[in-house]
Amino acid sequence: MDLRKLKTLIDLVSESNVSELEITEAEGKVRIVKSGPTVVQQYVPAAAPAHAAAAAPAQPAAAPVAELPAPAAAEIKGHVVKSPMVGTFYRSASPGAKPFVEVGSVVKEGETLCIIEAMKILNEIEADKAGTVTRILGENGQAVEYGQPLFVIE
Repeated sequence: MDLRKLKTLIDLVSESNVSELEITEAEGKVRIVKSGPTVVQQYVPAAAPAHAAAAAPAQPAAAPVAELPAPAAAEIKGHVVKSPMVGTFYRSASPGAKPFVEVGSVVKEGETLCIIEAMKILNEIEADKAGTVTRILGENGQAVEYGQPLFVIE
């Protein structure tokens, strides 16, 4: 990404009510996060062929962006059911009701595991594989991101 375009994006975020902006293009991914009066940027270049990488000028060191710790892929054994959307994770149909599944529950493909509320719509998340629930990675009532691991089924 060209530096003029990057500078324009930084200025746009700093002058607007937008607190975070992420853009993915063929040559990389840029994430700009506004925190108070300063702006933090992160640039992740896309994998380039060896000859192009040697000819490309070095990018400035990106400022670190704090992220929530997630279980490492090596720690998770089994089939991972991930969130298909951003929303609020609920283990049961209503407050005080019995959760759809517990650790050790045997589930069939298509069986409801949880609900994710997005824009006032309750979306049932179903098991895409039959097996036994070995881990529940989502916290009831907490926000989840797209692609965030929610359950492990073995």
